[in-house]
Amino acid sequence: MHTATEIKALFKLMDDPDEEVFNTISDRLLNYGSPIIPDLEHLWENTLEETTLERIEMMIYKLRLNDLRTAFVEWKSKPNPSLFEGALLITKFQLPELATDTLRHQLEKIRRNIWLELNNYLTPLEQANVLRNILFNYYQIKGVEVNYEKPADFLIAAPLQSKKGNAFSNTLLYAELCQQLELEAHYINIPKQCIIAFYAADYDEEQVYTNPQEYIQFYVEGTTGHAFSQKDLDQYFLRSNIEPKNVYYKALSNVRVIQKHLLELAKCFTSPTLQYKQKDLTDLANLLDS
Repeated sequence: MHTATEIKALFKLMDDPDEEVFNTISDRLLNYGSPIIPDLEHLWENTLEETTLERIEMMIYKLRLNDLRTAFVEWKSKPNPSLFEGALLITKFQLPELATDTLRHQLEKIRRNIWLELNNYLTPLEQANVLRNILFNYYQIKGVEVNYEKPADFLIAAPLQSKKGNAFSNTLLYAELCQQLELEAHYINIPKQCIIAFYAADYDEEQVYTNPQEYIQFYVEGTTGHAFSQKDLDQYFLRSNIEPKNVYYKALSNVRVIQKHLLELAKCFTSPTLQYKQKDLTDLANLLDS
C-alpha cells in the first residue's frame, strides 16, 4: 500500500473502540516516525471525540519521545557532551515546540557580557563575583523555591526566559557559563543541594584524591551565586546528619549532571495521570548509564 494511502487509512481507524485494534494501528503509525506529527496535529484539529483526541496526543508524545531517546544517545556518545545541549534536550521533553535557538542566543549574550568583565588578573573569588553580578544583578535572574508542582522551573529556559529559575535550572546555567568561560569551577554532588565548587588550578578531574576538598577554594550556591566556605558546608553536613564523603567533592561529568536533573524533573509527575512521564524521564536517565 502506498505510504500516504496507508497512513490515511490508519487515521480513519483511530477511533476504533477495540484497544487491541488501536494498539496495532498505533504501532504501525509509530514506525513512520516524527514526520507524520504534522498530519496527526491536523487530525487532532479536526477531531471532536475526546478519546480519539487523547489517543492522538499520546501518539504525538510517543513519537517525540522516540526522537528524544535517539538524541540523548547521540549526545552522550560525543567526546565532550555539552552541558547546555543536554539541558536543551530536557527542555524538549516538557516544551517540545520551544525554539531552542532563542535560548542559545540569550546564553551567548550573557556569556559575552561576563567575558568582557573577566581578565587574567582576577582571583577565582573575583571571577565568581563577576558571574554573580552579571547573572543576578544585571540580568536580574531570581532564584525560586524548588516546587515539584512546577516542572517549568527545572528547565534551563526558566532563568533564560522568565528570569526565574529554581536551584536546578539556575545552577545548570551557572555551571554551563563556567565551562564556556574555562573557569576551574564544576558542579558537585552534595546531597539535596545544587553547588558549584571552585577548584585550585592543579586539580585534575581524572585523579582520585584522598582529600579532594583540599583542592576546593570555595563553593557557590547556584541559585543566587553567593559564595561560601568549607566551614559552612561542614556545618550543613552536621545539621543535616550527613556523613561527608570524598565522592561529594568530585566534579560531576556533564552526563551525570543531566542524569541528575532528569531524575529531579521526574519527581514532578507523581499524579496517576502523569506517572507515565515520570517513568519515561527515569528511563531517559537510565539510558545515560548504558
